Formats: sequence, C-alpha cells, structure tokens
Amino acid sequence: MRNLCLSRENCLPRRVGLTLGVSSRPGLQWSVANCLLCTMLLCMTLLCTMTGCGQSRLPAPTPDSEAAIALRASLASDSAGGAGGSEVVSTGTGWGTLTGRFVFVGSPPAAKQLIVDKDTAVCTAEGRKLFDQSLQVDEATGGLANVVVFARKVSRVKEREMPEEPLVFDQKVCEFLTPVFAARVGQPIDVRNSDPIGHNTNVSGTSFNQLIPAGEGTLFTPARETGMPTMVTCNIHPWMKAYAVFREDGYVAVTAADGSFTIPDLPAGEEVELQVWHERSTGPNGALAADMPELGWSSKGRFTVTLEADGTTDIGEVQIPASAVGS
Repeated sequence: MRNLCLSRENCLPRRVGLTLGVSSRPGLQWSVANCLLCTMLLCMTLLCTMTGCGQSRLPAPTPDSEAAIALRASLASDSAGGAGGSEVVSTGTGWGTLTGRFVFVGSPPAAKQLIVDKDTAVCTAEGRKLFDQSLQVDEATGGLANVVVFARKVSRVKEREMPEEPLVFDQKVCEFLTPVFAARVGQPIDVRNSDPIGHNTNVSGTSFNQLIPAGEGTLFTPARETGMPTMVTCNIHPWMKAYAVFREDGYVAVTAADGSFTIPDLPAGEEVELQVWHERSTGPNGALAADMPELGWSSKGRFTVTLEADGTTDIGEVQIPASAVGS
C-alpha cells in the first residue's frame, strides 16, 4: 500500500484533463482507486494525531484523606480493642471499680535535654531548658506516671453523662503541659495556647491540625476511637510531643504522678480484658508488659480481671523494670 501511495504514476494520471469518473483503461482506474484510498488513510492519520487514537485513560484516583483517617482509626481500634467484629457476651451484673499503681523498679535515667532551635526568645527565655518528658518517675514513691489503662471490649456500658466542662489541653513555654491525656469520644477538648507565639496542634489520626494563635484556643471534639494512644505534635516546634487516647465507653485512665489509676463503673461479675500502654514501652505499639501471671498479663500488655459488684478491685503494685521502658 505504501508503494502504491508513494508512486507518482499510481496517484496522478499522465494526461491532463482526464476524467476520473470515466476511463476505459483498467490500469488508470486502479491508480485512481489507490489515490483515493491513500487520501482516506492520510485523513485518518491526521485525525488520530489531533484527537488521539490510543487507548483512553481513566483519571488517576485522588487520595481521600478523610477515608484514610477513618480506615486507620478503624484498624487501630480493632487492634487495640479486641478481635474485629466479635461481641463480648454479658454474663454478670452490676458495676465495679478497678484501681492499681505502677511503680518503676530501679533508678530512672536522667531526662535528655531537647534541641530547641526556634522562637528561643520565648522557648528558652532566661536560660530555661526543655527536657524529654517521656519517662516521669516520682522521686518519693517511684510511681510511674502517664501509663494508659483502658478496657479493650466490654459487654455493657454504664450510662454516664458527658462532662459539661471541656478538657483543657494547654501548651506553654513551647511544651505540652499534659504529656498524656484521655478523653471520651464526643467530649469537647479546649486546645489552648498560653504562649505569646503561635503553635500548630496536630492530632495524628484525626482531622484536627490547626494553627492556634498566641493566647487563644479552640475546641476539638474527637469523633472516633484511637485504639492505642495517638501522637500530638506541633508542626512549628518539632520537639513538642504528647499523646492522646479517645474511647467510646470512657473506660480509660492515665496514671498520676504517683503511678496510681482508677477506672470506675466497669462491668462486674464477668471477665474484663484491659490494655496497658506507655510511650517508652519496648513492647509492640507501646504495649507495657509486667510479670503478673495471676492476672494473665501478656507480652501484648493485656490482663484480665473480674470485679465485684459495688466494690473496688485493687490489683496492687505493678512493678515495671527499666528494661520494659527502654531505659
């Protein structure tokens, strides 16, 4: 076909004035047909060039950040909250309270000084130094602060009103005043900035990532569970770090400075599995292990108790060796 189209003899009659539609010469009729065919092919080629004849392409999918956040939170909740889709069957009645105290065994290492290289006129005013807060041990009692304890799954939840006053989460002198905090899903949180400079508070796993102007604050209401605690950072000052845990049922506590914790109104008369977490834990995803076989304490930081109705169950002192928190 290419040879036919490129041949001058095939595409042009040799005699001027020849009528294309009528000819008694078969060779000439064949040449005219070839010429018309070549013209059609040329037009098709030009059309493909302008409009594209290749396989059409669908637009590339765009990332859905909200869906990603929801999926991430759902997976984390399944991991920390129990077997996905399984329901806990209620076998008891009444409600009970769980208490205990975490104690650090040995001498804790000295806290490391943080590198502060922004807004030093405020963050390190008058020679002030900032230190890592991930391991806080009470000098007098050896209590281990900021241990998170929460129920993984429960068969029933006691109805309680949502706290009216928002939980205050403040940042001052370029550090979070509460390194670890817990809240219920739907509980308002007053994210404050008590510094004369701006901070950008970012709660990982949620849509909250906002600039908090100097001396101001804003409300944040968690919409879903976090599973294990999630990190809170400041995008402006990278050394600032805290952790938050949000639970639907509110069965969660963070140990105080002396290492003590209390979770009230847990289902009584049936087994309740609890999860334990610490920022410095060497266990998977921060799971804190302990040598307490009587509670069935696992390497995943989980133990099981059965509470008495209208009573308080004290698991006693939970000793945490230095090796368990990477010190």
